[in-house]
Amino acid sequence: MARFILKTKQEIGISPDELLFRGEQKIDNVLLRVIDFDANNLEENAVKTVSEVLKYQEKESVTWFNIDGIHNTDIMQEIAKDFNFEQLIMADVMNTHARPKVQEYDNCIFISIKMLRQDNETDLIQVENLSLIITENVLITFQEIKGDVFEPVRERIRKHKKRIRNSGTDYLAFALLDIVIDNYIYIISVLGEKIETLEENLLLEPKQSVIDDINSYKRELNFLRKNIKPAREMILNLSKMESELIADSTDVHFKELQDNINQATESSDSYREILSDQLTIYHTTISSKLNDIMKFLTIFSVIFIPLTFIAGIYGTNFDVVPELHYEYSYFIMWMVMIILAVIMLIYFKKRKWF
Repeated sequence: MARFILKTKQEIGISPDELLFRGEQKIDNVLLRVIDFDANNLEENAVKTVSEVLKYQEKESVTWFNIDGIHNTDIMQEIAKDFNFEQLIMADVMNTHARPKVQEYDNCIFISIKMLRQDNETDLIQVENLSLIITENVLITFQEIKGDVFEPVRERIRKHKKRIRNSGTDYLAFALLDIVIDNYIYIISVLGEKIETLEENLLLEPKQSVIDDINSYKRELNFLRKNIKPAREMILNLSKMESELIADSTDVHFKELQDNINQATESSDSYREILSDQLTIYHTTISSKLNDIMKFLTIFSVIFIPLTFIAGIYGTNFDVVPELHYEYSYFIMWMVMIILAVIMLIYFKKRKWF
């Protein structure tokens, strides 16, 4: 399947609000986890059914309901029914190929964004779709696989960090999005370090393998930009959104997100230009090297043309060649050839031909 445009033939003509999993199933069983907290209390549980979470809607505390695995249609239908969500929201959740977006509904705000990570074995950038639904007291997050990318946020909650424990679901959503965007910057920095190292190797010794590395990095950088640019638009729309579910104090933090993702976008653009420059440097270096080789061969040929001429004269088969009977003819010929070669080298050197 292509990494840039992901669409199967079976999806053509399907209603946008139909609950159909679109993507690659990455885990077998769906995992449901709940963290409920306020300034003084914390409750953290793994639940088996969606109905167990409904009791938290009546509380004044903040509840983070996380679902790992989005392929189970029954669970999605149950969430839509119990939380009174439009079915279109859950259809968007189950579409892992959807473009990042933010949409406000009567009782919630839906956010979709791509999470990126770099595979340690292949060095390829892997993508995972993350969806968030912000309600008054409950934040629902949907991940394709179980991971520890949000563990720092959970640790902040467990360690009674005042800001996150005293804020609402909007600030919790900001904290999660902040980790996603920070991960963008981290991946770009890791890739950027390789690109900068490649530039040093390129100047020292250009090889064919350098071209392979440049093309590989360009592919990964283009894949990065394909996911980051739509996320930038989404964050911009989120920072401009005026909703009762987003407190005025949280608006500042969403603007911080905008600055961070702008940095990620600008960095990816800069490294893309660097790779293009490296490609130009490689071709220029190879052309210069080829010119030096041709210059050397030309000089070598020009030097030996008169020497060959001299040798040709004395290699003729005439009956009368006076120099053949002179005792020092051979040595004189060599002396003339060496002097002629030295004179030509001095001349070429003065003209800066090599």
